[in-house]
Amino acid sequence: MVVPGANVINILIADDHAIVRRGLRQILSETDDLHVSAEAATPAEVIERLEQQRFDVVVLDIGLPGKSGIELIGDVRKLRPEARVLILTMFSEEQYAIRAIRAGAAGFLTKETAPEKLVDAVRKVASGGRFVSAELAETLATHVAGEAKGRPHELLSDREFEILKMIGSGKTVSQIADELGLSVKTVSTHRTRILRKMDMKTNAELTHYVVKNGLESS
Repeated sequence: MVVPGANVINILIADDHAIVRRGLRQILSETDDLHVSAEAATPAEVIERLEQQRFDVVVLDIGLPGKSGIELIGDVRKLRPEARVLILTMFSEEQYAIRAIRAGAAGFLTKETAPEKLVDAVRKVASGGRFVSAELAETLATHVAGEAKGRPHELLSDREFEILKMIGSGKTVSQIADELGLSVKTVSTHRTRILRKMDMKTNAELTHYVVKNGLESS
């Protein structure tokens, strides 16, 4: 058993699937310098754990229920500025990576990543570095250089992007409002802005775009 000390990296694992948390804990616990201090299954639990103790790294699935994953990254950064956020998610880089890095994440990995990469990533972000794939690094460099033209959905705010994905998955305005804890009017306003920014006129067009670009909500 690892006893947390000055040279040990204390980790919070945040994922809504118990079997995933167990697997991550096992992978990370196989090394002497990594210690999983706590787990969380919901955004509320993430906040509660952060209020209770200090962590060096938060391994965060941005697909947690009930709150935008990108917003949660911001919450973590505000509550514990010293904690480094490492995204580990089933969502592809194409969907969320740039938004996550912009929101303050120090690294981004998909759940298809090899276990040893996770260990390397935790160590790197804990030491103050960033951990992204070579492909993502190139994309980020292109964006910084202002060379990327961007696709229509990249014009959307984080909330608008989330609602776009939900519309594309066949959810109604009322269903989206219930899931996000928003009023129907607010969701309708977001929908109107999405249509305008993407130069589209109907939900059918939005749905076609979401499916074509692989942006469906899980």
